[in-house]
Amino acid sequence: MAQGRDTVTLYTAQSDAVIDAVHGGVAFSREEYVSRKYGESAPIFLTAYRWFAAEAQKLVPRPEGAGLPYWVFGSVQSVDRSGGGRLLTLEVPRDQAVFFDMYDWNRVLQLKYMGASEKQERAFCEELARRGLRESDVVLSQFYPDLRQQIIQSWDRLFCHHESIRSGDLTGVGAVQAALWCIRREWVVSWG
Repeated sequence: MAQGRDTVTLYTAQSDAVIDAVHGGVAFSREEYVSRKYGESAPIFLTAYRWFAAEAQKLVPRPEGAGLPYWVFGSVQSVDRSGGGRLLTLEVPRDQAVFFDMYDWNRVLQLKYMGASEKQERAFCEELARRGLRESDVVLSQFYPDLRQQIIQSWDRLFCHHESIRSGDLTGVGAVQAALWCIRREWVVSWG
């Protein structure tokens, strides 16, 4: 992840519609785009994305017009190009990005419990197994409010590396991922 004094280089693949919006000055993502993209699986993604948006705005204020964030990466190799789209190279002000470990975010997307330790995670999963439950079923239903709350509160650990990544310290981070409330034309270095 290349870093200037006040900026960081990040990468993302975006559809033609997003590219067109960026060419116009700024692109904002919305829930309806996520619903359209993921179809039947949209409730899973929207659960995670809504939680993320609510928490991320505590680190980087959500600008007017922003709905959900765009996902960007510290390494071009981490960008998923399977859905097509054009690769953008961005030079983003550090204070505009919410940073986290990509592998931790994947756990949130899977609606997994994120314990403070492997022992804590194992104990939680064993408790669910004793009850015949899966984490995703707990999170997506309203039948287990206490367990659901424990899982969702555990996701706060996603942001434990935000400040260190922002300052350039990647200790303990598997792969840098970040979120942006928008993509601005002036941030684009390369249109891929």
